[in-house]
Amino acid sequence: MSETLTILKTRRSCRAYKPELIEEEKLNAIIEAGTYAATGMGKQSPIIIAVTDKALRDRLSKMNASILGADMDPFYGAPELLIVLANKDIPTYIYDGSLVMGNLMNAAADLGVASCWIHRAKEEFESEEGKALLKELGIEGNYEGIGHLVLGYAAKPEGPAAPRKEGYVVRA
Repeated sequence: MSETLTILKTRRSCRAYKPELIEEEKLNAIIEAGTYAATGMGKQSPIIIAVTDKALRDRLSKMNASILGADMDPFYGAPELLIVLANKDIPTYIYDGSLVMGNLMNAAADLGVASCWIHRAKEEFESEEGKALLKELGIEGNYEGIGHLVLGYAAKPEGPAAPRKEGYVVRA
């Protein structure tokens, strides 16, 4: 089986992380993989925000937890995250951003970096606090949050894949 297919079959979402940051070259390679995701008509509607600053990471975690309505770290202790936003002026923006997220997750797995897609980015960046944060970061435009990809090294081994459901594929 090809290396790519093996990565696709063995990647898992991680929900417990060690505190150490991933190596800069690995982070850069993961980000670069995201920039090569397919996008509708090649418009490249998404942008990726790389968050390595602990104070900003913790601020985003609190915002996300507030939307979730929970008193927890929705980023599972992951020390870093990538946020994908996409330009709502492009009709395929949700799909484009989702493909970027997929590329990021698969590239991370290929490099031995654990990850998990965390939702609520849409609500986060529609809030006044989220809009202000984008302004602080110098991001202007009609962007919608697609997702957060938390990154780090797994604190415990990954489990096996769940069995694939019956009827997942219909051949015609």
